[in-house]
Amino acid sequence: MSDWLLYTGSRSRHDGIDRLPPPPPWRAFDGGPLLPPPSGGSGNAHQATTYRPSDDAVQQVNAALYLRRPLLVTGPPGTGKSTLAYAVAHELGLGPVLHWPITSRTTLRDGLYQYDPLTRLYAARDGDAPAADEDIGRYIRLGPLGTALLPYARPRVLLVDEIDKSDIDLPNDLLTIFEKGEYEIPELTRRADPSADVMTADGPGSRVAVTAGTVRCNAFPLVVMTSNGEREFPPAFLRRCVTVELRQPADEAELSAIVREHLGDLADRSDDLVRRFFERSASGTLATDQLLNAVYLCRHAGAADRAALADRIMRRLGGPLDDD
Repeated sequence: MSDWLLYTGSRSRHDGIDRLPPPPPWRAFDGGPLLPPPSGGSGNAHQATTYRPSDDAVQQVNAALYLRRPLLVTGPPGTGKSTLAYAVAHELGLGPVLHWPITSRTTLRDGLYQYDPLTRLYAARDGDAPAADEDIGRYIRLGPLGTALLPYARPRVLLVDEIDKSDIDLPNDLLTIFEKGEYEIPELTRRADPSADVMTADGPGSRVAVTAGTVRCNAFPLVVMTSNGEREFPPAFLRRCVTVELRQPADEAELSAIVREHLGDLADRSDDLVRRFFERSASGTLATDQLLNAVYLCRHAGAADRAALADRIMRRLGGPLDDD
């Protein structure tokens, strides 16, 4: 039954993505011309190669890839919601993760593209008017979402981080884009020649041709949306997502294995701190990265009272600072 898995959680790079079958007829997109996969790693090598996904997370990532649907990842802080995106990009060789952090002021346009009319106006004022008119692409930069929807031959990985912090309308706005798999750049479509080489979110010097003022995907991106469970989403949005809930490590053995993955030999003689973490988490929320920080600091600080130093680092989340 595991033969269908493209992403396995092995943390070793392979070409399993080449076995991805054609999409369902209702999720087929035909954007072009095809763009080659971007070069480079995921953008967070340490996190990608130390992440230990649950069996459920592995299954749901593959469901999202097969069905060409967004993946909504929920769970407490520190459970690896964001790291999952980097782990998938690393293992399947999908290039740098496109990161879109969400705030209450974020709009759909922020994720799609930005147009800089002022710089273009200054270029015209300074006598560079022909160039400003002919190379409008110098003033258009695609955002993380806009870049992910370019017609790549392989899916890009887009991390939409903390979507529950968004304005109430953003999930529905995203739903429309995810269903269409395309968007329009009005600044181009209004021109006699609606084509231009625009900048992308992949960094300086990265430009791509947009024709007819429209971007349409070919391989639908793997969209990983993280949520801390701070709000409810519309049913229409949820039914179009593949969902997975991550949990905290279940026991000391599982947590010790995570510490060793991250810190190697520095994790030696950390059993007392792992035990302390579980004791403190029984009366308040803690995140795994707090334990990693405590283990690292205690190993280097050489403190006589490791528990007291660890407690200062492992403050319970979501409540007043404790002084025990």
